Amino acid sequence: MKKIAGFTLVELMVVLTVIALLLSVVVPDYVGRMRRAEEAVLKENLVVMRDALDKHYADAGKYPRSLEELVSKRYLRSIPPDPFTQSAQTWVPVPPSDAQKGGVYDVRSAAKGYERW
Repeated sequence: MKKIAGFTLVELMVVLTVIALLLSVVVPDYVGRMRRAEEAVLKENLVVMRDALDKHYADAGKYPRSLEELVSKRYLRSIPPDPFTQSAQTWVPVPPSDAQKGGVYDVRSAAKGYERW
């Protein structure tokens, strides 16, 4: 009888088990790194927009009526997208305590868990 070359079921199961163990270590680390990267982008986008708001206030003596005004007056090239919602339309504008000072004093993310950044 001629022996047929190939892998046994036990060998295949061992290989699949090793692959599963490696993935169980790598995937959570990858997901955590992706979240930290999105958080870094969020921080940077907030710094850029808050800086533009401050510059507008310094130049005009009041805050802009909307974030779009920062683009139209060339304080920003475009409104950056929120990395968690993937949209530039989901930013939450925060008005100043004195309504005479304009419409947008600060900006926050609409993403759950990041509303206070």
